[in-house]
Amino acid sequence: MFELVYAILLFALTYVLMLVFSKYRPQIAIGSAVIFIVTGMLPLNQIVEAIDFNVLMMIAGTMGLVKLFIDSKMPALLADLIMEKVPNVQMAAVALALFAGVISAFVDNVATVLMVAPIALEICKKLKTNPVPFIIAIAVSSNLQGAATLVGDTTAIMLGSYANMSFLDFIIYQGKPGIFFAVELGAVVSALILAWLFRKEKQPVPKGSPRTQVTDYVPTVLLVGMIALLIGASFLPSKPDITNGLICLSLMAVGIVYTFCKTRDKAAILEPLKAIDIETIGLLFGLFLIIGGITNMGVIDAVADLLARVSGGNLFLIYTVIVWASVLFSAFIDNIPYVATMLPVVTGLAASLGVEPTVLYFGLLSGATLGGNCTPIGASANIAGIGILRKNGYEVKTRDFVRIGIPFTLAAVIPAYIYLWLLFGA
Repeated sequence: MFELVYAILLFALTYVLMLVFSKYRPQIAIGSAVIFIVTGMLPLNQIVEAIDFNVLMMIAGTMGLVKLFIDSKMPALLADLIMEKVPNVQMAAVALALFAGVISAFVDNVATVLMVAPIALEICKKLKTNPVPFIIAIAVSSNLQGAATLVGDTTAIMLGSYANMSFLDFIIYQGKPGIFFAVELGAVVSALILAWLFRKEKQPVPKGSPRTQVTDYVPTVLLVGMIALLIGASFLPSKPDITNGLICLSLMAVGIVYTFCKTRDKAAILEPLKAIDIETIGLLFGLFLIIGGITNMGVIDAVADLLARVSGGNLFLIYTVIVWASVLFSAFIDNIPYVATMLPVVTGLAASLGVEPTVLYFGLLSGATLGGNCTPIGASANIAGIGILRKNGYEVKTRDFVRIGIPFTLAAVIPAYIYLWLLFGA
């Protein structure tokens, strides 16, 4: 029991320090991970399995590929096209968030942020406005849409595999509109919230400027190819865990080789590699080890057991606790081990009540996916977005993030919470 309490205290202290000292998050996370390992709370033989190499490889590969994408001037052209269609800065922010959300319904959230953020940076540069709220809006919108389809997020893939759901089951399930429509309902409400949060940004978008000329379309083809391959790979049965990471790294390598052959300049090799944000990789590396430590110490199992006991035998109460507890816990811990632990708990709860587990499955997925939007370290997409801002000279304080993240989360979760209960629980 003492070891469990010690693990919880160390975990809580780590996250408080990361929230307070935002500049030193990677160092704090890695330092805490070392303590988990040295004290034996994360055994040496569990270190490798605790690290999600697929995510780290995917981030590294996408960052390098996005660097080539930026150098081709395609983000600048896309920024020009968006600016031609929106009347002011407020609508530009909402349009970018919705654009990111559409992509994120089919591609991993982190990859989405890495692709769309350069477009936002170009727009903000042209408009001479602060990009921090823009990138935050893109990150939280990407997290929202991760639960919309089977391929949108790792947790959605986990649920689909566990409950034997197909891609179409997320759209129409048991003859009813599925979780896809719950997410889109939340997206509509949260878009209104974003419009309200950016209500003071009424500066008109300048029109009539000549469009940027793209210098090379190959990086764009590689990036679109990455999206297609990531979607296609999601349908492959029994694929290696690092498949997505290998796709991203391989396409980055193709882009580097192509650019080097075209320019014969060693900068074609060095610049994409320099674009890989080591601090973001380090932060995620440390967090994976920390989560592995508390999982090994039984913290997540204890939380799952507590949820089961507190809810009693009332289905609506169980559903409510699962949704909002998932939001709370996912604001501070990686939702992947949490969802993996809770899926069998949810199945057991439904069986004990003699009901279909669908409403609990969908409630778990929506709460766990959206909860990461509450804090800057609640989701990998948030960490990636903040890393991009830091590399461009902008610091993101915790209050900057929660000012957008918390209202957005509530606006997305509440409609989905009501919708799912009315269709699958009542």
